[in-house]
Amino acid sequence: MPLDFTAIDFETANSSNASACAVGLVRVRDGEVVAKTGWLIHPPAGHDRFFELNTRIHGIRAEDVVGAMSWSEQLVELAAFAGDDVLVAHNAGFDMAVLKRACEATGDDCPPYRYACSLQVARSVYQLASYRLPFVAAEAGFPDFPHHNATADALACAHVMIDAARRVGADDIDSLAAGASVRVSQIRFAPAPDTTVFAA
Repeated sequence: MPLDFTAIDFETANSSNASACAVGLVRVRDGEVVAKTGWLIHPPAGHDRFFELNTRIHGIRAEDVVGAMSWSEQLVELAAFAGDDVLVAHNAGFDMAVLKRACEATGDDCPPYRYACSLQVARSVYQLASYRLPFVAAEAGFPDFPHHNATADALACAHVMIDAARRVGADDIDSLAAGASVRVSQIRFAPAPDTTVFAA
C-alpha cells in the first residue's frame, strides 16, 4: 500500500477542546503532498469565546470568524477532503479531542477516523532537544513556516511523516507506525465531559 494520509491541524478559541476556530488539511498520496486547504470555523455555541492567550498564539479573533462556517457545516467539507484516509496530526490527542468534543457540542456524529501521531513518530525516529513541531519539521527539511497557522502546521506535519517514512523504510502509515513502535489508533465517540488537552 502507498503512503497515503491526510494531515490535520486545529486551532481553538479557548481552553475548551470543542472551540475549534480553524482547521488545516493536507492530502498525501504515495508520499507526496497533492492538495491542501484550510478555513476558519465559527466555534460551537457555548464554546465560542476567544481567550486572549489563544489569540496571541494563532492570531484569530472573534470578529475573524463572523460569517465563517459553523462546526456542523464545515464537518461536511472536512469529511469530503479526508475521505477514508488515516488522519495524522502533531500531538494527535489534541486534534482528535477537538473532533470529538466539537461533534459532541453540536450533536454531530464524529467520524470514526483512524489516526496516527507525528509527535510520537518523531520521538522514535529523531534525536532532538525539542519535539515541538517547528523543531521536528526543520529536522524533516521543512523549516520556516508560520507555526499555528492551521494549514501550515498540517503541511509541516505531513512533511514530518513523509521524511520519517523514508528514514525507516516504510511504504504506508501502518508500516511507519510499526517501524516507529507507535500505534495507529481510532476515534471512538463516547460522550464525556469536556476536557482540555493542550496543543504542542
